[in-house]
Amino acid sequence: MHKLVILSEYEKIYRALIEEARLDNLQIADLPANDVDIALGEPQRIKAALASLPALSWAQSLWAGIDPLLDSASRRNYVLTNARGVFGGLMTEYIIGYLLAHERRIFQMAEDQGNKNWNDSDTGTLRGKTIGLLGVGSIGAGVARAAKFFGMTVRGYTWSSESSADVDNYYHVTDLLIFARGLDYLVNILPNTKDTRKIINADLLNALPSHAFFVNVGRGTAVDESALIDALKRNRIAGAVLDVFEQEPLPQDHLFWTTPNLHLTFHTAAPSKPEDLTRLFIENYNLFAEGKDLKYRVDFEKGY
Repeated sequence: MHKLVILSEYEKIYRALIEEARLDNLQIADLPANDVDIALGEPQRIKAALASLPALSWAQSLWAGIDPLLDSASRRNYVLTNARGVFGGLMTEYIIGYLLAHERRIFQMAEDQGNKNWNDSDTGTLRGKTIGLLGVGSIGAGVARAAKFFGMTVRGYTWSSESSADVDNYYHVTDLLIFARGLDYLVNILPNTKDTRKIINADLLNALPSHAFFVNVGRGTAVDESALIDALKRNRIAGAVLDVFEQEPLPQDHLFWTTPNLHLTFHTAAPSKPEDLTRLFIENYNLFAEGKDLKYRVDFEKGY
């Protein structure tokens, strides 16, 4: 018999969904305990409970990002899996939505309407444009597929994965600036690792054409914030959309609030849907109960 503790602000919702599934040989505990061997929850809550979970064998994160559990001082004698394969569609909608808004000048038209300004100048199109994806995992592959639907050329920057057939050209570690040259759109989907911190820096931004548009849905730590602010103020790039930040919530006095040509959203690009995440947990639980390898296992050393 396995025992699960749910460590989430939405514990009641997840409990109801899991109980409805009637999983074999699984009990749900109310609190962390010595005999609990499975945890499901947000990474920060799992980390806080580790000392009370001596028998923990597997922890399923409800988030894709698992930074709190990567601390070298934290326990690592358990299998950690994160939420992948559930955010791709939502992220793709967000990214393509902002690309279309930029290309078709949606925000400018709303401003023209407010000013009673009849502006019938031509808008652009995604067809024929080139998008560069920093990170081509499950989310990046979904974005690549949608980009091809709109007739875009897709470049992918990756450390290892080349599994997406929708990527026209792959680039690797030493090719970053070559990857950036000529891009119309740059999208960051990379996880937070020592190799990805401040990867979007002055050198990369200066390698982009002045008409390029940047979207960050990966991690805020990937961006050199001062370099991005400078690039936007000097019109080195045409604009940017940020959904993630180095410090969240974004401080009231942060320059991002007033930086020109910058659109902010608030870590809302891909909201967690309990139904989707419960399906992932159930799939992994069945593998766990059968002693098989779990999906989306995290390598503590690599950080993803």
